[in-house]
Amino acid sequence: MTNPEEVTQGDDDIEDPVERMLKKTGCIELHYQVQECIAETQDWRKCQDQVQKFKVCMGEYQKKQANEYK
Repeated sequence: MTNPEEVTQGDDDIEDPVERMLKKTGCIELHYQVQECIAETQDWRKCQDQVQKFKVCMGEYQKKQANEYK
């Protein structure tokens, strides 16, 4: 049985909860860049520029979230 929140426009368009969360952060494109680099190089150590940019983006998002709850 499919969760209605996961079904989008088409029957085979099921959105990953991790992707949904990353879209909220505004860092999803950087996440894709990390994944693409790892897929191309087969070595995460060669992707440190992408990893660092993603880390910074997520840190900024977390900082904004923390400030909203003060």
